[in-house]
Amino acid sequence: MGDRDELLIKYLLNETSTEENADVLQWIAEDPANETYFDHFKQIWETSKGLEPTSQIDEELAWKKFKTRVAPSAQQQAVIVPLRNKYGWLKIAAVFLIAAGLWSTYRFFIASDYIAVEAGKEVMVKTLPDGSVLTLNKNALMSFASDFTNHRAIRLQKGEIFFKVTPNKEKPFIIDADKVEIKVVGTSFNVKHVNEETEVIVETGIVKVSIGSASIELHKGEKVNVKKGMTTLNKETNTDQLYNYYRSKAFMLNNTPLWKVAETLNEAYQVNIVIEDPKIKNLTLTTTFKEDSLDHILQLICETLNVKQVHSEGKILLVNKS
Repeated sequence: MGDRDELLIKYLLNETSTEENADVLQWIAEDPANETYFDHFKQIWETSKGLEPTSQIDEELAWKKFKTRVAPSAQQQAVIVPLRNKYGWLKIAAVFLIAAGLWSTYRFFIASDYIAVEAGKEVMVKTLPDGSVLTLNKNALMSFASDFTNHRAIRLQKGEIFFKVTPNKEKPFIIDADKVEIKVVGTSFNVKHVNEETEVIVETGIVKVSIGSASIELHKGEKVNVKKGMTTLNKETNTDQLYNYYRSKAFMLNNTPLWKVAETLNEAYQVNIVIEDPKIKNLTLTTTFKEDSLDHILQLICETLNVKQVHSEGKILLVNKS
């Protein structure tokens, strides 16, 4: 265990000095990858505290397995750091991680270096070392394992990405989006992770989505929305192709409610469309706008739904004409 991990343990135990506390907070703020690392480190801590202490597991055997799995290769010089008793919780956490089937989370998201990718102000297409092709919507931020051909792990910090995954049954493709795990072998699907909510829509193949002990399998044309604090997952049928706008450059609507159209236009054009009248929020539209201007799209929406737009203080208000 490195010096950084020991310091994080002290921080979680509220045993850091003022100087050490500042060092941890500065390190977390320096890089989104550091923040993600800390979040997963903290997750191990919280998991270990919440699991039933009266387990019937052979703890010593599990601990030996854990040490074997994290041991450095024979070519490396191993540095042995004796753990003090107050760090004994890490041993307990490792035991329960193995027992609860959470080892893959540790292996994929703690034990690797990651390479950050940020889309910025333009849609970006990124081909990963295994041949998988990712389309990142504007402002999306993700990172992938540096040894990706052997370790197909992705962290999605924020934003929206369409994944076209190269099949490999021996090496599953795993995405982590703030405690939501998405696992596939070879398929295509869209993931949107914004404001502590994650949406997964499947185009081809099968995608397994998990949070905590809950998991669900999605097939072509199905989706799931995962919000913070959820303990159960429910899949739905996806009814339109609006999510594809940043790849297709078209807004394809199929009985799509106005609030959802406004939300997507806000993302695409970086504007602030607001629907103040609840009576018009759920009015639906079925049409396609392809490579059209925002002004023309809003004009057609207003004509179709008998609403009007009012520009006020940087907002575009959609209100009922009557």
